Amino acid sequence: MKSFRKIGVLTSGGDAPGMNAAVRAVARTAIGYGVEVMGIYSGYEGLIYGDVRPFGVRDVSNIVNHGGTMLYSARAPQFKTEEGMKAAIETCRRNNIDGIVAIGGDGTFRGATDLSSRGIPCIGLPATIDNDITATDYTIGFDTAMNTAVDMIDRLRDTCESHARCNVVEVMGRDAGDITLQVGIAVGATAAIVPEIKPDTDALIEKIKASRTLGKRNFIIVVAEGLGGDFGEELTRRIEAETGVESRFARLAHVLRGGMPTLRDRLLASRMGEFAVDELMNGRSDEVICNINNEIAAVDIQYALILDRMYKKTLKDGDLDAFSKEQISEMQAACARRLAYIESLYRTVNRLGL
Repeated sequence: MKSFRKIGVLTSGGDAPGMNAAVRAVARTAIGYGVEVMGIYSGYEGLIYGDVRPFGVRDVSNIVNHGGTMLYSARAPQFKTEEGMKAAIETCRRNNIDGIVAIGGDGTFRGATDLSSRGIPCIGLPATIDNDITATDYTIGFDTAMNTAVDMIDRLRDTCESHARCNVVEVMGRDAGDITLQVGIAVGATAAIVPEIKPDTDALIEKIKASRTLGKRNFIIVVAEGLGGDFGEELTRRIEAETGVESRFARLAHVLRGGMPTLRDRLLASRMGEFAVDELMNGRSDEVICNINNEIAAVDIQYALILDRMYKKTLKDGDLDAFSKEQISEMQAACARRLAYIESLYRTVNRLGL
């Protein structure tokens, strides 16, 4: 078992419900090992400028049920520079921080692997409402965001039914359709439209017309923000113009990032945070802690980052050079499984939305 004086914990990137539960789990697990814990405020920016504070066991009490992040978050472009990296490492040296648990998304993991390569062991926890980290089935914050969206869309449906309207609702998710599809099924949407699958808006218009003749009064169309531009607003105008159904557009936006985390997110964050510290104590580093088939497992951080690029079709020349043919085939199979899952959700929401 590796000897640590102190472990640092930070949150970076967009906030996600459950981050506080993860911070609590990291702190309590480390303290249980007899290791001191340092809270690093405002992500990598705080690491650069030395905004670190010691955490006792009571400093993380009563946060498991709070949204946002008690450690705050900030974008830190200077961390990508050699000067910023040197300042961050100096903060670690000055405060005797021997390892870090970094909670966030893919940008957070890139920062973590940079630190690991310079002698500061790091473990990443996937926390983003978008669920767009390909290596893990679920990310911290995803479940809460979906439940918030379901609650808000259910309320919209009440007024849609009263006035025989259509509501086109845009939800967050970056370039991933996970929130859109699962929420679409849960709220009984007429259709869900996502970036991964080419939209057929002509068919949607005809579907609304047909459903109207069968007596349907309200229509909910859930669209992903990753479709870009004014897709949702333009679709709203077209639906009203071509079907005669009064239509309104709603963008839920950042409200999905807030609020009290669900049981599932608290549980996932707690298990991942505990597992991350165990991995550090066992001498492991440069990993992302994932939920795979409902089990908590560690995945090499470089593997996770390149798998993500493969799925998102953003691979660069040389990205695959460090991997064997077997690993590349494994990545390709993982991407195919994830896309197949997205396609199955798409079929479900659109078949049931009559």
